Amino acid sequence: MRTIRTAQFLVMTTVAALLSSTAVAQSGSTLGKVSFPTSGSATSREHFLRGVAALHSFWFEEALDEFRESTKSDPDFMMGYWGEAMALNHPLWSEQDTETARKVIEKIRDTPKLTVRERAYLNAVKALYGAGDKLARDKAYCSAMENIHHDYPDDLEAAAFYSLSLLGSVRPGDRGYRVQALAGAIAFDVYAKNPNHPGAAHYIIHAFDDPEHAVLALPAARRYAEIAPAAHHARHMPSHIFLQLGMWPEAAASNESAWATSDAWVKSKHLSLSLRDYHSLQWLLYVYLQQGRYSEAEGLLGVMRNTMSESKAEDRLRPNYYANNYANMAATFIVETQRWDLAAKLFDTPPATADSDAKDPMMGEHAGHAQAPPTGATTRRSDSSRSLPAFVRALAASMRGATPAASSDAGATPAQNVHALEVAAASAAARNQFDEAAAFMKKACALEESMPPPSGPPSLIKPSHELYGEILLRAGRAKEAAEQFDFSLLRQPNRPRSLLGRARAAAAAGDRERARTEYSKLLMQWRQSDKAVPELKEAKEYLLR
Repeated sequence: MRTIRTAQFLVMTTVAALLSSTAVAQSGSTLGKVSFPTSGSATSREHFLRGVAALHSFWFEEALDEFRESTKSDPDFMMGYWGEAMALNHPLWSEQDTETARKVIEKIRDTPKLTVRERAYLNAVKALYGAGDKLARDKAYCSAMENIHHDYPDDLEAAAFYSLSLLGSVRPGDRGYRVQALAGAIAFDVYAKNPNHPGAAHYIIHAFDDPEHAVLALPAARRYAEIAPAAHHARHMPSHIFLQLGMWPEAAASNESAWATSDAWVKSKHLSLSLRDYHSLQWLLYVYLQQGRYSEAEGLLGVMRNTMSESKAEDRLRPNYYANNYANMAATFIVETQRWDLAAKLFDTPPATADSDAKDPMMGEHAGHAQAPPTGATTRRSDSSRSLPAFVRALAASMRGATPAASSDAGATPAQNVHALEVAAASAAARNQFDEAAAFMKKACALEESMPPPSGPPSLIKPSHELYGEILLRAGRAKEAAEQFDFSLLRQPNRPRSLLGRARAAAAAGDRERARTEYSKLLMQWRQSDKAVPELKEAKEYLLR
């Protein structure tokens, strides 16, 4: 335990730090409002605060620029190097430019101007790039931030970065929800004390980004874009909650805004168009498809394909980024529209990119801007540029009755095993072998249920319970089909394919009221849809009857 004298000393040093800062101690701008007292010059603090605000919205490019400007104006401003190192770590995507950051950390010196609090932050970032693998470093950093949060309970930045460090210590497959709940609780506390804090709103969204908890983050989601309108990621993030809740108009507006903001940013700074936010573009395509806006979605797919053919793909953190993004978009378009004939056309040999031979890449859940993985970079990725085209081609062939290999691969990922089972089931159903198809789909559904719910569009492309329901409908088993669609809608609310299936199952079972309810929901969601969508006509005709 700390002695009273030590506690008094900490209070005195905190007060001294506050007094040493000027009126620029708070940054209220288009990036939100943060307060981070430091011992640098007035000019360096101004750049530093904007860098911190940008960092909270994962606008790493802008944060790097600001932190480097802070040390350019004051080379002895050690916290500027802290910020630069922090911006080279992408905690929720498990990415880190370790080598570059360690070179930045070498510039950090213990100067007389540093406060005890500043030294604590500097030691924390050193732990982030210390010994061990990425997970070990993430946990060491999280422990350091916990100590700072404990020692300076009134420091909202310590609280916000501690919340983020907790989220950054989570890995796919981790059991339980305790860590996310703690991160969310801390972020909520920051948000209550500073409703304009960009990190608070941002980390609340991440902490509750799943179907069961998303409603808790809805107020923060509605506010975040207003807090930091200059950051395209701040405009995109609310769509995580909107999508989890099936709020398609809000999700569309969020990603339209994010895409337009990123486009305006790169053009205003004369940057490469490859730096636009293609993550938001992918999400926007998915949302348009949920609204029946197939033509607009196809246009976005064309934008992505043009980027693949025109970009030299220089200086990217994510190898194979464009190919992965395009694969997700094309696969989603084919499956959602059920235009199986496009599988060969959209997945022909794609335009060459500089990273087309990258090994084991992945478009991360939050993949934003693409940059080259420098030597010493740490990333967590899986490949979708190869696996998704193969899956969609096989699924398209199976819908026409082709017979694929039916067994799953024990060495494959759960998603790849689900894909193999879905292909086998679709093939069996096309040949009217419905018992065999049901057996495959029961395994696929069990596998999907063992996976965490997606933080965004379905990572499986075709949810297994939805496909199982469609197969059961074809088999004339309407009651069982309805159960599968109900489960699918719990996991991914308001998906039109599941709503349509639920309406058809109710109609087939003679439940006219339920059929009318589901068809009415579908029409409401498709009020902006293309007029030629055949399911639109089906819903209208049923309601007229």
